[in-house]
Amino acid sequence: MATTLEPEVKAVGTRRARDTRARRDSRAGVALVSPTVIVVGVMVVLPVLWALLLSFQRIRLLQIRRLDLIGGEYTLRNYDLLLSSSDFFVTVRTTLYYSVFGTLGAILLGLAAALLVRRSFRGRALVRGAFLLPYVAPVVAIAFIWQVLLSPQLGFVNAVGTGILGWDEPIPFLSQEKGNITLFGLSVGVPTALLMVILFEAWKSFPFAFLFILARLQAAPADLEEAARVDGATPTQVFRYIILPQLMGVIALIAVLRFIWTFNAFDEIYLLTGGGAGTEVLATQVYSFLTARNDVGASAAVAMFMAAVLAVVLAFYLKVFGDRERQP
Repeated sequence: MATTLEPEVKAVGTRRARDTRARRDSRAGVALVSPTVIVVGVMVVLPVLWALLLSFQRIRLLQIRRLDLIGGEYTLRNYDLLLSSSDFFVTVRTTLYYSVFGTLGAILLGLAAALLVRRSFRGRALVRGAFLLPYVAPVVAIAFIWQVLLSPQLGFVNAVGTGILGWDEPIPFLSQEKGNITLFGLSVGVPTALLMVILFEAWKSFPFAFLFILARLQAAPADLEEAARVDGATPTQVFRYIILPQLMGVIALIAVLRFIWTFNAFDEIYLLTGGGAGTEVLATQVYSFLTARNDVGASAAVAMFMAAVLAVVLAFYLKVFGDRERQP
């Protein structure tokens, strides 16, 4: 009888040992993940929920200490005011222009810089270091330098333009909302200040794209390019059919990251133009609602709108490129 029950007893003991080990591993996993969950909850989730609740209340900055999130009156007034305002949609359009073209310019400059220093040459390390200066320099310092360079009174750009290029008068690059350029007898309007802040964003951010693209280029096998050149491919064909397809994944990642950061950008525009001359974006509008109008609810509503737009962009990236990564 004892001999018959012995295998069953051993099996039960083995299952209990497995269950005990599984519970122990589970507790260890929870213990390891808990600090991250707590930090994310406190630093990300709670502020987002706080802003979301504020966006549905009519509250001024002076009333923030008496805010009642439980028994307060919730309303869609903030969103109704935003979505019914033509100025808000103008700001959204300006933000999209700034984000899209700033991101595109940073990627193009980063790609050109990466291709330039891809091959070994004397002084390459120095050139690489110089390319990183716009990204590592304090934004306050480089914004001040740009203000001086573009100044209509003391700026080097206007000095060259009026003294050498034949401009009739200096151009207030950072305070002129729209200028006119005459081409073949046609006058074309140019958003001067917006164009300048887009150029500034592209120039300041291109080292980020440069580092990612250069790392991917150096990891790419050189055999494909050599085989293509042996077969008679031109440099343009090699870039289009060999190099560029290998860079699409990292370029897509850079585009999403740069778009998110540029969409939320505040320092650059505020330091250069203060949000004036047609350069007001959503981030500066949040600041304006909060400081100039003391309207906490409207400011939070704009912030929630920005978060919704970025969530759509991120979902699109994960849907398109996430599926590609999972494919064998």
